[in-house]
Amino acid sequence: MPQPPLPVPSALHVLVTSVQSDAHTWNLMFLQLTVEELGHRVTNLGPCVPEALLAAECVRLRPDLVVVSSVNGHGFADGLRLIAGLRSRAELAGLPVVIGGKLGVNGEEGAQERGAALVEAGFDAVFGEETVHLAGTGALPAADGSRLFRSYLAALPAGLPC
Repeated sequence: MPQPPLPVPSALHVLVTSVQSDAHTWNLMFLQLTVEELGHRVTNLGPCVPEALLAAECVRLRPDLVVVSSVNGHGFADGLRLIAGLRSRAELAGLPVVIGGKLGVNGEEGAQERGAALVEAGFDAVFGEETVHLAGTGALPAADGSRLFRSYLAALPAGLPC
């Protein structure tokens, strides 16, 4: 009989979701499995989550991190609305929130500017197709995006108040 994985002492509670206009689910399952395999607990809100519902769930669940995924190319516009809603609530001001995936409909055209704008709007990191933007460090090549995401997770302390 398979045994459940042992809890990791510093395991995070990670909330995984998509932007409101994105109906894809496979990316959310991939993210959930990846984060769980790293020893963290995941709540997957599924696709097409309205910003108000996401904010309410963040207040109710108090996750250590929110990971927002976009596959349809509307991640930039939806992400700006989403982060504005989260950051407008005092109780969520310190909650780490990252976004990634396909953030624009014109491929990588403007990706640098989109990443920088999303960080400026309040995301702690942006994991784009070609670049990764970490708040306070600027753009890095996304060729190492998976490693950067894992490093980002490993650096977050669990259980901090938002």
